[in-house]
Amino acid sequence: MMIRCVAIDDEPLALQQLVSYIGKVPYFELAGSFQSSVEAQKYLLANQVDVMFVDVNMPDMNGLDLVRFLPDPPMVVLTTAYSEYAVEGYKVEALGYLLKPFSFNDFRQVAEKVRKQWNLLHAESLVSKADSDNALFFKTDYKVLRVEVPSIRYVESMSEYIKIWLEGQKDAIVVLLSLKKMEDRLPSDSFMRIHRSYIINLKKIKSVTKGHVQLEGDVTLPIGDLYKDSLSAYIDSKFLGN
Repeated sequence: MMIRCVAIDDEPLALQQLVSYIGKVPYFELAGSFQSSVEAQKYLLANQVDVMFVDVNMPDMNGLDLVRFLPDPPMVVLTTAYSEYAVEGYKVEALGYLLKPFSFNDFRQVAEKVRKQWNLLHAESLVSKADSDNALFFKTDYKVLRVEVPSIRYVESMSEYIKIWLEGQKDAIVVLLSLKKMEDRLPSDSFMRIHRSYIINLKKIKSVTKGHVQLEGDVTLPIGDLYKDSLSAYIDSKFLGN
C-alpha cells in the first residue's frame, strides 16, 4: 500500500520541510511538489492522487479555492500559520490541519489519520460491476444488498460515503464509497455526473432549467459549471424541434 501525496506551498523552505516529512512516512509516496497552486491544479486534474497537503495562503489561488475548484478532490490536509483557518477547513471537508511551525510528530499524527481514511475508502464496498441482470451489489449494514441499476434515481456524495436514492423508496442507501468509484461502475450511457456531489440517471430527468435539473419525484439538483457542457451535449443529442 502506497498513498500518493502532493505537497503545495509557495514558501520554498516550508515546501522542502513538507516533502522531507512525506519521505519519512513509509506508506507515503510523493507524487509531486508545487510552489504554484495553478501548476498544482493542472497536475491534480490530470493525475490520480490520494492526499494533498496544501498551504492555505498562496498567491494567485489560495489553498481553499484550489480544493473547491477540483471536481474530484483527494483527501485534504491544510497547512497554515493562521489558526483561524481551521474553521474554513471544514467547508472543504479537510481531513487534517497542521499549524505552522509543525513538528514531524504533528505530521505523523495526521499521516496516521490519512492512512486510516485511505483504508476506509479502499474497502471493497462495491462488490461487482453491473451483472447480466443489470444490477449492482453493495456491502451496507452488515449485509450485501442487490440494487437494480435502472431503479437508481441519483447518487449523492457525503465526503467518504455516498447516498444511493432509489425509485419508490423514501430513504437512501448509505455506502462507504467515493462518488468517483461509483461513477466508474455505472453505465455511462444512462448516468452522468452533473455536479461534484451528484450523479443522475439520465432517464429520470423531467426538466432542465438554467443551473438545475429536475428528476422524477420532484427532486431538483444543481448543475456544476464543470459539467454543464456534457449535460448540454446530451440534451442536444435528444432534442427535437427548433
